[in-house]
Amino acid sequence: MKRLLPALFAATVLGACATSPTGRTQFMLISPKAAIVESQRAYAATMRDVGAQDKFLDDPVLADRLGTITGRLVGQAEAMFPHTRDWAWSVALIDEPDTVNAWCMAGGKMAIYSGFIEQLNPTDDELAQVMGHEISHAIAHHTAERMSMAIAQGMGVLAIGATTNDAATTRSANLIATLALALPNSRAAESEADRIGIEIAARAGYDPAAGASLWRKMDSLGGDGLPQFLRTHPSPGNRAQTLAALAPTMRPLMPATPPAPQPVELLP
Repeated sequence: MKRLLPALFAATVLGACATSPTGRTQFMLISPKAAIVESQRAYAATMRDVGAQDKFLDDPVLADRLGTITGRLVGQAEAMFPHTRDWAWSVALIDEPDTVNAWCMAGGKMAIYSGFIEQLNPTDDELAQVMGHEISHAIAHHTAERMSMAIAQGMGVLAIGATTNDAATTRSANLIATLALALPNSRAAESEADRIGIEIAARAGYDPAAGASLWRKMDSLGGDGLPQFLRTHPSPGNRAQTLAALAPTMRPLMPATPPAPQPVELLP
């Protein structure tokens, strides 16, 4: 076992490369389909907790607004990336005024928190940018990538446990994989989601200049703590400038007439 684990780890790493939609090399030990299965379980558990705490946001006007925005984004995502066409898209509205956050799990399971709306007062174009960004994480299989990195780290821990006969160290490997869904994305993944998301939003009929204006709003939030969105989305200081530079190349992609939205399940 002491000799086998390092060799197994090395062989696994060598055979674990994939390519993202932007051509970036990704480290993959977990298949995108497996990541979707795990995400569906995590989403169901999260929604049960939200319901038990009575934290679903009952706001028909906002629900209609988000249904239209995410529906238009989903339509373009499915047109650009056929592997998403069988996803069960949904978006949950969660009533947490202190939480400035939004996310999308593998397989198209989304959520946005009331704090994002109340504290940022985003326009429809800005909402399209953030939801397009989150959808892009799912499109580019970033959940599977995070899980793969966590498992690789766990294999290293497992190898150490085997060579030292340390049972506690071995158990840590299992925890690493379990916690992978909650890990933040890498800077490379964030930049990739920005690039894909701004294009999806433009093709859905939303102004690409809103990407930069959204991040300027995000950076201007004061208070004692960093907003949740910034904690889970590591950002270089020039992110707004990068998005602003992309906007002129994206504007010609905007259709003359906004496309009709695709059906998206709304919770509640």
